Amino acid sequence: MSRLETYAIGSSDLTYDLIEKILKDKTRLVLSEQAIEKISHCREYLDYKTDNNTAPIYGVTTGFGSLCNKHISREELSTLQENLVKSHSCSVGTPVDDTVIKLMLLLKAHALSMGFSGVQVQTVQRILDFYNNDILPCVYDRGSLGASGDLAPLANLFLPLIGEGEVWYKGNKIKGSEVLNIFGWNPIKLQSKEGLALLNGTQFMSANGIKALIDGWHLVNCFDLFGAMSLEGFDGRIEPFYECIQAVRPHPGQIETGRVFRALLKGSEIIRREKEHVQDPYSFRCIPQVHGAVKDAMNHVTDVLHIEINSVTDNPTVFPDEDMVLSGGNFHGEPIALVFDYMGVALHELGNISERRVAQLIFGLRGLPEFLVAKPGLNSGFMIPQYAAASMVSQNKMYAWPASCDSIVSSNNQEDLVSMGANSATKLHKIIANLKYIAAIELMNAAQAIDFRRPLKSSPYIEEVMKEFRQHVPFVEDDVVMQEYIAKTMDFLDKFDIVIEKEEQVEA
Repeated sequence: MSRLETYAIGSSDLTYDLIEKILKDKTRLVLSEQAIEKISHCREYLDYKTDNNTAPIYGVTTGFGSLCNKHISREELSTLQENLVKSHSCSVGTPVDDTVIKLMLLLKAHALSMGFSGVQVQTVQRILDFYNNDILPCVYDRGSLGASGDLAPLANLFLPLIGEGEVWYKGNKIKGSEVLNIFGWNPIKLQSKEGLALLNGTQFMSANGIKALIDGWHLVNCFDLFGAMSLEGFDGRIEPFYECIQAVRPHPGQIETGRVFRALLKGSEIIRREKEHVQDPYSFRCIPQVHGAVKDAMNHVTDVLHIEINSVTDNPTVFPDEDMVLSGGNFHGEPIALVFDYMGVALHELGNISERRVAQLIFGLRGLPEFLVAKPGLNSGFMIPQYAAASMVSQNKMYAWPASCDSIVSSNNQEDLVSMGANSATKLHKIIANLKYIAAIELMNAAQAIDFRRPLKSSPYIEEVMKEFRQHVPFVEDDVVMQEYIAKTMDFLDKFDIVIEKEEQVEA
């Protein structure tokens, strides 16, 4: 597939696949002509409305939140918006991942390009300037209730537009005013409603969700492959993956998982040989159902996010052609808070079933030595990696508890039900960080078990994976410092690209 050199914001809907390609190709972003026209049309209308309307307009000629009844004079409208950005810059904690910052800039520019937010063209262009020049505002992972959008982190994100705050640029942390001077840019003078347009919105939650989807889908592929390798190491049966089994319970993810495993195991001597046992434990036999359900959950999250990232989520919403400025609740994070919690539960289950496969491999069953080492007793072998995996599975159970169940009143009881969607989104990264280690531990155990099946060979694809993996982590003859081998396996996972051909059926 050719490289995407430039993408015009506002020229099409954003999708997960498109965003992943924009990030991978380091695509330059520009404003489409359609976007410029829509943004200008809305801004001109809002200026006319402000100049010719005596009735209060929330967030334009009034204060914010519980201060919505405070009238602001025309001369103070710009100061009102600048004060909003400064006062709301309250994100704290751990610096947000660079990819999430880039995604926040991309998603906010796209939302503003729809022409319902009342911003200036130059404001959106400056956001794209930051993106294209890898100017990454300093934003932290805590502070959003996911209610009036992501007020605190988005405020920190856009402080540098007005010459405040800090950014990361070329590896250095510098003041927002300094980076403006480097490029010869003047601070943006925010017009009526602009600060609110920048701060209201779900782009912090959505950006974290997209990053989690990218990492999560990679892990889904990893656990499919390592699950197939564990099945080989355990001398498991192929019948639970047959197409006819999935066809009579046709959940899409289950059907896909059966197909993937048949493709991964095609041509394996181990899977084809006659088995003494008539069935396998659930952690092997029910992989299509469990992994498949995770895929269905991830696809549902992707569908919901596609709607969210192509929506207008600031407030009030400006409708120039209808001559209306309406105050509503599109900034509320409930739709994505719920699915992020769902995604956390689903991803956790990948680790849960993986750890059970690891345990089955070290029990000394089906001709394998205890703890997958030739001299158990003298050697502890793979005893304690299972402990580590179990510890992280347990921790993920805590992280999988739904943040969206909680709500704390804010803004003097004006914002009396909040989504906590930012917490739902950010804890996904904690679950994923643990899952990477759990995946690495399963790969180590599965590879060790397969080597105990020699001289039998697995499928050509799995044998190629084994060959590449063994260049980084050797077969364990006697006890080694396991932490070092886990670290090497993690490095392998970061570099390894899983490609599964679409084969329909393994030979029975």
